[in-house]
Amino acid sequence: MRADRLVSLALLLRQRGRMTAGELAAELEVSVRTVLRDIDALSTAGVPVYADRGRHGGFSLLPGFRTELAGLNHDEGLALLTAGSGRAEQAFGLGTALASAMRKIVDALPEGHRASVGDAAQRFLVEPKADLLSRRLVAEEVVGTVMKTARGAVLRGRKLRFHYAAPDTTPRWHTVDPIGLVTVRDRTYLLAAKSGEDRTYRLSRMLEAEELPEPAERPDHVDLDRIWAERSARFLSEDHIPVLVRVAPGRREELLNTARAVRAEEPEADGWVRLNVTFEDLRHAVWAVWQLDTDAEALAPAALRDALHERAAALAHRYDESGFAIPAVVAADVGRAALVATPRACPPPRPRA
Repeated sequence: MRADRLVSLALLLRQRGRMTAGELAAELEVSVRTVLRDIDALSTAGVPVYADRGRHGGFSLLPGFRTELAGLNHDEGLALLTAGSGRAEQAFGLGTALASAMRKIVDALPEGHRASVGDAAQRFLVEPKADLLSRRLVAEEVVGTVMKTARGAVLRGRKLRFHYAAPDTTPRWHTVDPIGLVTVRDRTYLLAAKSGEDRTYRLSRMLEAEELPEPAERPDHVDLDRIWAERSARFLSEDHIPVLVRVAPGRREELLNTARAVRAEEPEADGWVRLNVTFEDLRHAVWAVWQLDTDAEALAPAALRDALHERAAALAHRYDESGFAIPAVVAADVGRAALVATPRACPPPRPRA
C-alpha cells in the first residue's frame, strides 16, 4: 500500500508541479504527517523532491524528472481516462484506486499526447448525476466496510456472511456463495447462491458483513452479463403487472422511482414520454399513477384505467356539494386532486432484492 502511495505522490508532483503538504494529503486521503514521511522516503530513494519555503511554498520535483512507464497512444489514453470519469469513480468502492490509476495513465502517455488527451477527457462526461428532464440522482449509500468485504469475498472466492435488512422484515443473517457484483443505476447488487439457489442482494441493505475462510461453491468461470440478464428476466416475469403509461417529462423520474422495473421507454411527439413499466400489483399501479395527477395517463391495461376512473368518479361525487352532475373530465381531475390530498392513499410496496 505504501509503495503505491509513494508512486502516486511522485506522479502528482510531476503532473501538477508544486503542491503543499495539505494538498497532497487531501489528494491521497492521508494525514499531513504521513505525506511528510513519504516525502522523506522518496528523497532517500533518490527521487529529487525539494521544498520551497514561504507563503507560496510547497514540494516539487526537479525539472525533467520522469518515471519510466510503458507508453500509450492518444486514443488508448483517452479511452481509459473517459471510462474512469464521472460516477464510475465510485463503482464498487474503488474510487481511490481509480484516481491513482488515472494518474499513472496520464504519466504513461507520450510527451506529445499528454496535454491533448487531458484536455479531450475534460470534454467527455459519462453518466452525470442528473439528466435534462429528471431530478438529481442520488446514489444509494453502502457501508464502506460492507463494500470492501463483499468485494474481497467475490475476488478471493470465499463464503460471505452478512446482516441483511430486507423490506418489511426483521434484519437477519445470511451466508452465501458470492458470484459477482453488478452496479445498475447507482445501485450495487451481489449475485450469489444460497444452498444452491440463485439469490440477488442489494448492498445498501447490508448492515454488516464478514468474509468467511471457507471457499465459495461456484464455477471457475462466470458470464455476469448473461447471469444478470437471466435474473432480470426472471424478476420481470414474476407476479407483477405490466403498465403502459404516458407521463410529462418533468414527472418521469417520479414514476420511475415507484415502478418495480422499466421494460421500454420512448419519446412522443408532444414532448411526453411513453413508458412500459411493471408494478407490484393493480393496487400499486393505481397508487403510483394517481400521484402524478394530470401529468400521467395510463394507456393499459384496461383494468387500471377502469380503477382510476372509478376512484376519480367516487371522490368527485363525495366532494360535490352542488347537487348537480359533474362532467366526466372535471370529475377525473377533481378526483385525482382529492386522492392526492387524502391520507388514505396507500404507499407503494418497496421493491424486493
